[in-house]
Amino acid sequence: MKKMGNENKKRNMPDKKAVLKFLMNYGVITLGCVIYSFGVALFLDASNLASGGVTGIAIVINYALETWANYSLDTGIIIIIINIPLFILGAVFFGHKFIISTIYSTVLSSLMMWGWSTLFDAYLPFFDSLLLSGIVGGVLFGLGLGLIFRMGSSTGGTDIIVKILRKKFRYIRTGMISMIIDIAIVAVSALVYRDLELACYTAISIVIFSTTFDWILYGGNSAKLVYIITTDEKAKLICEKLLNELDVGATYLDGEGAYTGEQKRVIMCATKNFLYPKMRDAVRSVDPDAFMIVSSAKEIYGEGYKNHFDDEL
Repeated sequence: MKKMGNENKKRNMPDKKAVLKFLMNYGVITLGCVIYSFGVALFLDASNLASGGVTGIAIVINYALETWANYSLDTGIIIIIINIPLFILGAVFFGHKFIISTIYSTVLSSLMMWGWSTLFDAYLPFFDSLLLSGIVGGVLFGLGLGLIFRMGSSTGGTDIIVKILRKKFRYIRTGMISMIIDIAIVAVSALVYRDLELACYTAISIVIFSTTFDWILYGGNSAKLVYIITTDEKAKLICEKLLNELDVGATYLDGEGAYTGEQKRVIMCATKNFLYPKMRDAVRSVDPDAFMIVSSAKEIYGEGYKNHFDDEL
């Protein structure tokens, strides 16, 4: 009986790896919220640069309320109000786990925006230059949101719409979909602010955000795809170096020189960008006459790279 009781306890206890993964995911999400809220509150919002998405819509609404109704409502609060119907939409498409982490990200980042703007109110805006505010704000916005997305969460709002559209149009990158939506928001902000120059700086910040966002989402998955054409004897020596010194896997392909008719060995391998210079040195040390074709691989699935069952970002 005691043995069965112990076994039941073990089954009910959470797996340590699962707990660590959960804590790590939420740790990265929290860090993303800090960076994202910092960029929006202290650089974009402080300079009236509509950052895109629900955040951009909230900034425009806040500006309109202050200008035309002489009423101020914090941007973070407006974001929460707009997000309520979008959370319901997200729950329908992505389930409760996504929505729980999204609510956490949205509420935390919104409260942080309020906190940063209150804490640093006397010093805002940090830069007199709209260009600098747009660049720094765009980078921080993209970096923070990219970290949140990589953990399978979002900050709600148009992020949920972007993820839904990404499921439909899988060939378009997330940052591109986000940028198309944001361009529409920039157009609206230009009408509200009646300031074309401000709209141009907003557009610059959105391009910087989209570039940073895509780099965070996909940059870590990119690598070099290398074809090495050499003789059979030297191919074995090159592969030994790649496997033993660099821990890089390779695949042999049979080839034949079109002009000479000689049999050739083609080594095909993928390597992380930082390892490529060492790979080149290894090939050169064995066969300085080897023919190498190098290209960029945007995404790689398999051991050492992305899992086939990972969520598409």
